[in-house]
Formats: sequence, C-alpha cells, structure tokens
Amino acid sequence: MAGPKFMWVIVLGLALGVVCSVPRAEAARVFLVFGDSLVDNGNNNYLATTARADSPPYGIDYPTHRPTGRFSNGLNIPDLISQSLGAETTLPYLSPALTGQKLLVGANFASAGIGKHNKNNTTVAILPTIPAKVGCSGRKCTGKDTGPLGCVPAELGMRGARDGECVPELQRAAALFNPQLVQIINNLNQRIGSNVFIAVNAQEMHNDFISNPQAYGFVTSRIACCGQGPYNGIGLCTPASNLCPNRDLYAFWDPFHPSEKANRIIVRTILSGSTRYMNPMNLSTIMALDSMA
Repeated sequence: MAGPKFMWVIVLGLALGVVCSVPRAEAARVFLVFGDSLVDNGNNNYLATTARADSPPYGIDYPTHRPTGRFSNGLNIPDLISQSLGAETTLPYLSPALTGQKLLVGANFASAGIGKHNKNNTTVAILPTIPAKVGCSGRKCTGKDTGPLGCVPAELGMRGARDGECVPELQRAAALFNPQLVQIINNLNQRIGSNVFIAVNAQEMHNDFISNPQAYGFVTSRIACCGQGPYNGIGLCTPASNLCPNRDLYAFWDPFHPSEKANRIIVRTILSGSTRYMNPMNLSTIMALDSMA
C-alpha cells in the first residue's frame, strides 16, 4: 500500500481561491476548493445572493451548454486542474448530491462575493470533510498573487480607461502586494526548513496574454466577451448583454472572469510553468515529489 501523500494547496484568483489535496488511503487525494467567484462551481445557486451565474449565457460552452453557477462560459480553473490530473470534478459543498462516495472526491466551498462576507464561514466548513484517518508526511502549498487587477474589463469600463490602458493605481497596488506575498512565502519556508509553500506569479501569467493576446489566439484582452458598456465591462453578463460569437477569441468572458480558454492557459502554466511563474517549482514537480514520499 502506498504511503500517505503530501497535502498541497493552490491559491487561485484575483481575490481568493484555493485547491487542496488531502492525503488518504491507497494514495488517493481528496480535493478541496475554497475562494470566490473565480473558483465557485455552484454554491451560490443555493444562497440568497445577487452574485449568481445561474442563468444564460453562463455555461454556454459547458458540456451541457447550461449555466452551472460557474462564472465562466465553460470550465473554471479547479475543473481544469482536476481534468488534467485525471480526477473527478468536485461538487459544491451545498449540493444535495454531495454524499457518500462523492465526499471522497472532495468538495468545493467557494462562494462568489466571498470578499464581502466572513471568509471563516467557508474555510472552517472544510474540516468535517477530511477523513478521520489521515496521516500527512508533509505538505506543499502554493500561493497565487493578485494578478493584473487594473487590466480587467470591469475596471477599464468603470474608470473610463483610454485606449485600453490598465488602471495605473490598481496596477501599482498589485505591484506592491505581490512581491510581499513572495517574501512571506519565502520566510515561511525558511522557518519550516523546507519548500512547503510555492509562489504562483499570476500577474506574469495574465500579463502574457494581456500584453500580447494575438500570440495566444485572442483577438482582444481588453474587451469582455459578455457584457455591456465600454469594454463590455459594465454590469453583469445577462441574456440582454452583448455576446461574442466565439468565446475562444476573448481572454475575458465577462467583466471580471477569464474565458475557459484563458483558464486553460493559466492551468497549463500552473502545471508545467518555469520558475518565472512558479517558484520554486510547478505543480507537476510537486506531484512528482509527492509520489516519491
């Protein structure tokens, strides 16, 4: 029987999103996701909130072509990570279907708009899902920075950006925060005496296709596929919104969220990116070390 695996955590999203892998018997992993709308896969469908993605055109490119509660035209980042690892996608923790063997796959605790609520309500809820007989021989955690906050269509539209220029004060804020996150991670690793925490440079990942969208097959990284107003960055994506005919040509699906194609680029970099993006190692390397534990 294989020994227990490392626990690893991936922090995702412009605000917050985390994917955890918890060790259990037979070398299997339990995946836990928590965060905001960038990783919510339907929890808000069960909550009394206006932050919902339960109506068209959300989900237009999902396998069922129906809205699922994901703030995406199709799959989001946790879906794609699970898919890349050959794992089943986790269900929302509020879903009635999350019972029995489904609990052994994991659960998604993310909730759109969580930044407006008490985050502890989400993170504490993770604990009951972890199997009682868990033995961790170590942990790997990756922390993702804020990304280019000043370049999302919502900010361009609301602030009247000229010629699609990113909002400088938000870019400066991100530039101040992100190096400090890396420093915190480095300090934690030094205190622990091991590279437990991994820094993910989300700003670099996004900047690649924001600065040169054509190199990634996008026609634009400034205008959202679904929305209204300047840059399609005003309000929510609704059936009355402007909707592009080909989502793969847009880096942003709606005013805040990447398209599925952009999510695929991000996940590919998380899995195999160089130290420019993943410091000191990418997810594939983490998994390889995990298998040797």
